[in-house]
Amino acid sequence: MTTISSVFDELDKQCALIPFITAGDPDLVSTSKALEILDQNGADIIELGLPYSDPLADGPVIQAASTRAIKQGVNLHDILKMVKRTSSKIKAPIVLFTYYNPILNLGINNFISAISNAGIKGLLVPDLPLEESDYIISVCNLFNIELILLLAPTSSLERISKIIKQAPGCIYLVSTTGVTGQKSELTSQLKVLTQTLKKMTNKSIILGFGISTTEQIEEIKDWNINGIVIGSAFVTRLSSSFPAEGLSKIKNFCTVAKSAIIS
Repeated sequence: MTTISSVFDELDKQCALIPFITAGDPDLVSTSKALEILDQNGADIIELGLPYSDPLADGPVIQAASTRAIKQGVNLHDILKMVKRTSSKIKAPIVLFTYYNPILNLGINNFISAISNAGIKGLLVPDLPLEESDYIISVCNLFNIELILLLAPTSSLERISKIIKQAPGCIYLVSTTGVTGQKSELTSQLKVLTQTLKKMTNKSIILGFGISTTEQIEEIKDWNINGIVIGSAFVTRLSSSFPAEGLSKIKNFCTVAKSAIIS
């Protein structure tokens, strides 16, 4: 796998496609196959969600996926074993999406070391306070993990400046207030905010939360955004009652989403 930063460098001005799936839903075998399918059908970076019992930033679709995975007994150890087996087969770097509690429970050093050993290249922690990010950034740097900081559309310019300064790599702009999930439209204020961010930093900006249609992809790609994260739309398709059907659905949707970006 390549690094996250190198993906943006290679794509240059083209927007990256970043699908999100929940590890262990419908099962870990399907997750492994899904990673390969996404990699083969246009994904530039893949975001992998660690199932968590209280996913405050996630909408109902991803919450349900986490619940299903947890009920099957899926855990971090098993997920990392699967990722280690799969990561050598794919080019797209994997970003692990997790909340802060699992990291603190295992210990920051132990957690970062473990995910690095499995082949994960990036980390996204939606409830990590900016004021507590110094240490985790330093540990991530030791293990060549790129920590991605989030920026809310309601952030003040002062807060935005602090996040930009602190971010070691790309910045994840949340496209809407609230939780993840499919939204019908994007606001004009969001476009203005992305333009403001581009004037404030040369760091890559990725956009996510609520993006689910090709029309939204085609709109966003012209905003000079470096990457588009699509979550619930992939999770919904993958959570079919029949794993083979779900894998076929995400393959088709990934191909369509990639075509919308490069058209």
